[in-house]
Amino acid sequence: MNILDQIIEYKRKEVEERKSLYPVKLLEQSIYFSSPTVSLKKYVLRDDKTGIIAEIKRKSPSKGMINQYVSIEQTSIGYMQAGASALSVLTDKHFFGGSNEDLTIARKFNFCPILRKEFVVDEYQIVEAKSIGADAILLIAAVLTPNEIIQFTKSAHSLGLEVLMEVHDEHELKQNLNAEVDLIGVNNRNLKTFELSIETSKWLATMIPDDVIKVSESGIETPAAIVELKKYGYKGFLIGQTFMQNSRPEQSAKDFIEELNALELK
Repeated sequence: MNILDQIIEYKRKEVEERKSLYPVKLLEQSIYFSSPTVSLKKYVLRDDKTGIIAEIKRKSPSKGMINQYVSIEQTSIGYMQAGASALSVLTDKHFFGGSNEDLTIARKFNFCPILRKEFVVDEYQIVEAKSIGADAILLIAAVLTPNEIIQFTKSAHSLGLEVLMEVHDEHELKQNLNAEVDLIGVNNRNLKTFELSIETSKWLATMIPDDVIKVSESGIETPAAIVELKKYGYKGFLIGQTFMQNSRPEQSAKDFIEELNALELK
């Protein structure tokens, strides 16, 4: 069983437990449930921003502990002040060390789009995302059927949430082109081997329809990589580990974005 299979098996059990502890009726009483959401699409396309979706994650199955004691408040505010377009917050606890509370703290201190980075296997998690203050959800094509992606996208849209669909190869992309998602993310990390290559984003770029916002995810380690990916039509860039491996992720993001801006002026 590969890492992804392990995560999904664990997640299905976890969701069933959460359903009994926090019924949908309870989630719907959250102060965020009736709050308007902020558009991830619009922020990614803003000229005064970088397109960077800056991520907060404490650990990962491939790297182990990355930044155990990160301050959600300080990092999230710092990311946005540095010029990021949006935030991504890992809420998986068992494999990534995150929590729903992490996202809610980020929501409390920031008026910007927040992507809930989670392994969605059940519509319950979409309601949960809205209840904790998320603006967008991630749907991973590798773990869902095309029909599930269509249904989950409709559910998300009914709550005012946008959808970033993540693909890893041509098969996943072509199977799900009719899902009417808001953004398509190409994960440069092979979720089965956890190997990284931004060549994956370049390869799949021409297969993504022009009217869908392209996001390149994982393995973006230098500002030059963003400049290169923009040539392939990418507008969004999800970056986590590059920032998080620094003791002050927000400072790492600031330095990265300053270098990116300098490169783009040349």
